[in-house]
Amino acid sequence: MNVVEEKIDQLNAVLRVKITKEDYAEKVEKTLNDYRKQAAIPGFRPGKTPISLIKKKYGKAILAEELNKAVNQSLYDFITKNNLQVLGNPLPKQDEEVKGDFENPSDFEFAYEIGMSPEFSLNLDKAAFD
Repeated sequence: MNVVEEKIDQLNAVLRVKITKEDYAEKVEKTLNDYRKQAAIPGFRPGKTPISLIKKKYGKAILAEELNKAVNQSLYDFITKNNLQVLGNPLPKQDEEVKGDFENPSDFEFAYEIGMSPEFSLNLDKAAFD
């Protein structure tokens, strides 16, 4: 995973998260296999449903869930590693679509807007409190 910060101004920035297939493929396969073991699909014994049927029925939802987990973790790691003072949570950029194809998943790119906390100093002297 790769996170890039694009500063807009002093208080606003965009974080672009690029995720490659290697970052999520193993987790998606593991989750699909877990679903397969627990799925109660009519016509199949529990745990014996073909993986192709599980992929067809749950594949996109599982992919979206794993991508969401990976993006959230990478955003959190980037913010803490770079000690960014963020106001609120990162928000998906409204005017920009997710780059990637859920039909034929490979690489994805997500864009999030963040608001930075302004830095200020307040000098108080003892005379102000007397």
